[in-house]
Amino acid sequence: MKRYVEDFGEGPGGWIKVVDNWSVAAALPVHDSAIWCYGPWWVDYNHAPPGGGYLQLLMCLNTAGGVGEVAREVGGTNRFITGQYPTNFTNAELTIRLRGELETAGAHVSLLVQGVYEGVCSGWVLTSQPIAVHKEYTETKIIATPDPKQWKCLDARHDRRETYGTRPLERILANVNTNIYLVLFPANPRPMGPIKGDPHLLRAGRDYPVWPSSIAQGYVAVDRVQIDFKGAE
Repeated sequence: MKRYVEDFGEGPGGWIKVVDNWSVAAALPVHDSAIWCYGPWWVDYNHAPPGGGYLQLLMCLNTAGGVGEVAREVGGTNRFITGQYPTNFTNAELTIRLRGELETAGAHVSLLVQGVYEGVCSGWVLTSQPIAVHKEYTETKIIATPDPKQWKCLDARHDRRETYGTRPLERILANVNTNIYLVLFPANPRPMGPIKGDPHLLRAGRDYPVWPSSIAQGYVAVDRVQIDFKGAE
């Protein structure tokens, strides 16, 4: 069994904050051997209905492939990739130690895994095993079970189907070749003021402002991530 451990004692280790579809990535500040992620967080509308729904992105770790210049600049050396850790997350046990303060607006901190299979990126959120956030550090263990009933596939909004889609969970878990995230899901952005047309055909936060009270606010700090891989490499 192979084990990945990141305690952020030597920087973010490749963990980054995805800002939006254009800015790509920003640095996660490291204090007291923890990465800190502060809101406001972007409302990711790439999976708006008829997709799986909106979410807010806390932090991301690329799991395979080349790491671009921006990600290297803000995230430092990606120790997951340089350590050649498996991308087979089937039944992997993840132990995450974190703290924070959140006004969740109905969202939960959850694991998102993404992989490319048959030409599109398929993302799945582990909705059945939310990660608790308290003011003091607490540890949560979750298991990346291949049971689709425990997950929500994000699919794609009406105009992103060339990039995102639904692929079998077991295929994605067997090769999480894009990234993993901690996300806030589901997000329910509410338009601030009148808009013309279907809000899901528009882009929340870009084509129209949203009420801050309708999305999660706060901060999250993570000081340890451990992944015990159970599947075949």
